[in-house]
Amino acid sequence: MNLRYRSILFFFVILFLLITLRLIYWQVVRAQELTSLGEAQYGWQIKLTPKRGEILTSDGFPIAANRLTYLVFANPKEMKKKEQAATLLSSALNLDKASISAELSLERYWVPLATQVESAKKDKVASLNLTGIGFEQQTVRMYPEASMAAQLLGFVGKDNAGDNKGYFGLEGYYDRQLRGKPGIAVQVHDALGRPILAKMNDTTNEVDGRTLKTHIDRVVQYIMERELKRGIKLYGAEAGWAVAMNPKTGAVLAMSSFPAFDPAQYQNYDDSLYKNPIITDTYEPGSTFKPLIMASAIDAGLVKPDTKCTTCAGPISSSGYEIHTWNDKYHPNETMTETLQYSDNVGMVFVAHKLGLSRMLSYLGKFGIGNVTGIDLQGEVAPGIRPRSEWYPIDRDTASFGQGITVTPIELLDAFSAIANGGKRMEPHVVSSIDSPGGGTITIPPKVLDRPISPQSATIMNEMLVNTAVNGETKWLKMGQFDIAGKTGTAQIPVAGHYDPTNTIASFIGFAPASDPKFAMLVVMVKPTNAIYGAETAAPVFLNITKDVLTYYGITAQDVTK
Repeated sequence: MNLRYRSILFFFVILFLLITLRLIYWQVVRAQELTSLGEAQYGWQIKLTPKRGEILTSDGFPIAANRLTYLVFANPKEMKKKEQAATLLSSALNLDKASISAELSLERYWVPLATQVESAKKDKVASLNLTGIGFEQQTVRMYPEASMAAQLLGFVGKDNAGDNKGYFGLEGYYDRQLRGKPGIAVQVHDALGRPILAKMNDTTNEVDGRTLKTHIDRVVQYIMERELKRGIKLYGAEAGWAVAMNPKTGAVLAMSSFPAFDPAQYQNYDDSLYKNPIITDTYEPGSTFKPLIMASAIDAGLVKPDTKCTTCAGPISSSGYEIHTWNDKYHPNETMTETLQYSDNVGMVFVAHKLGLSRMLSYLGKFGIGNVTGIDLQGEVAPGIRPRSEWYPIDRDTASFGQGITVTPIELLDAFSAIANGGKRMEPHVVSSIDSPGGGTITIPPKVLDRPISPQSATIMNEMLVNTAVNGETKWLKMGQFDIAGKTGTAQIPVAGHYDPTNTIASFIGFAPASDPKFAMLVVMVKPTNAIYGAETAAPVFLNITKDVLTYYGITAQDVTK
């Protein structure tokens, strides 16, 4: 009996162990697979789209936000009197009755009827009390300031999978931060496959996108856009660009270019307008490049503000070419301060000879010329600089006054801002912080990229550029009363191997107040027709923006001249 008892006990123990192992296999090893199979038997997986993060100005105002809308859908298998329902729905949704009738005639359990339906229309549909009609929340990107800072912002479109995706500007650069993490829900249905509209089972919670707070000052942006539009119209320009940044931190305060587009209706505009010319378009900067060359020579100890040009009595020959001043006026023995004041090409060639090609290229590299700045916008390009072996004496000479070398507007402004910041070149940045929906903030600190010149050299250049603004080509604008340091630029546009004498890119670059710079700014007029020089087009626009921005900052002309 004992043997039989032990045999039976042993049998049940083995059986129990086998059952336990089998349960472990089903509940642990194949748990995920069986869960998915089970869900497939009673429901369908539905992707939940998270709310996209907002983009805010420095004062917390949303310039890219979300608007709540609805997807209206139907279960045709549950609906009765479909033609009557189609009539009511077409009236409530302002849609064609035939298209709705076609959807309701399908032998399906779920069909979409309308997307991006506003709350008022959704409530109107709901009040019809039609069987088999349901709603799903959707969010649509909206831009409260319409086309303001359009190229800076970019837009939200669809990717190949039909999901929302940011393109260009901030929307493109920070897309992964803004879009969040999609979630998965299971739409439960009964044994006959009919969806239970009120039964939605969350299996994975979505995570909403993060919010970006920018350095963009809404008032400065408004002033810039207003004056840029006026300037384009007044001077008959093909386009206009402007960008302002705090030279001490690299914070981008405003950025604008026209023609522009409405990000909410981007599909209605030519796609050539999507790119931001301030970070994508290259051009020859002309005389706005001269301060970088002069600063390099001063920092190298090769010239001083009172150094006299011994070759400025007339045109100068270089590799068989003859270089003239822009107005064919010459000033023998002019000082380096006067070279900038007169915007003298011949004087700049004198500086280039003192500097030498190797040292010039070294300084330009420190100023960031030829490299991307690292600004946090999608699409920045860098035109690059030719290798030293490909430079000839004429290339060195023309580069000294900004011809034969190309830059992007942000590249030039970032380099020039080092003069306003005691010789330190900062990384330009649009976003100041990133806020997570569950709490927590990532602050983006200022970043020093290089120190191309010493603080002493920067101070000297500051004084020379103030003199240029007060006594140079722009003296008729009375810029001196606003304590501005700056330089005009007028560059001819190369066409088919030669320069077009009538089409120019006119510009002005500067910072204010010169005694304690709050912003550095570049204004560019592309192909102005009523006047072609930077002093007559871009400079007045620069001054108009500067006057209003200084007033906004509480700085008056009397304050800056004390």
